[in-house]
Order: sequence, then C-alpha cells, then structure tokens
Amino acid sequence: MKIGCVSLLSLALLTAGWIADADQKPGAVQMELFGGKRGKVPFPHRRHQTTLNDCGLCHSLYPQEAGVIEAFKARGDLKRKQVMNKQCTACHKERKRAGEKTGPTSCAKCHQREG
Repeated sequence: MKIGCVSLLSLALLTAGWIADADQKPGAVQMELFGGKRGKVPFPHRRHQTTLNDCGLCHSLYPQEAGVIEAFKARGDLKRKQVMNKQCTACHKERKRAGEKTGPTSCAKCHQREG
C-alpha cells in the first residue's frame, strides 16, 4: 500500500512540475510584439494557443520564427498596422460580436507606453 501511495505521489509531483514548466517551453511564453510609437504589445501566446486551437490561423501567414513580423515589414510585405488591424483586432471584434470572451478591441488596451 505504501509503495502504491509513494508511486502515485511521485507521479503527481512529476506531472505538477511538467505543468508548471509548460509556460517555459518555446512558443508558449509571454511574447512582446513591436508596437511602434504607441508602445510594445504584450502577446499571451499560450492563451491564444489554448483558445484558438488552430496554430494555422496565424502561422499560415507568419512563420514560427523570432522577428518575422519585423522582417516582413522591412521587406515591404506588411503595411503599417496590417497585423493588428487585419488579424488581432478583427479577430477580437468578431469573437465579441459572437458573444465569446475575447481580448481587447482598442489600441490603448494592448499598447503599453514606457515611461
């Protein structure tokens, strides 16, 4: 009986450690996007992963690599505010109209000015 309890406890502790470590895995951490003059934009990647359940909604447009949005802008492949207005805000507004819980729908709610 003691061996079974110890095994179960060990399994529970390992699982808890794995869950606690989940936010530290690549692609799951809190990201920060460049937000121009209005300030940086925190991007809770894990929350989007679990809410949308379809990585292709964003990653079919933007490859999973650091700095991809800035690189697209530098090449002229993205217009100013295209990502936020066409992707982020549009999705949030669509979910809000559907009565679903969603993220911010105004600029000031996402952008964080420093200072």
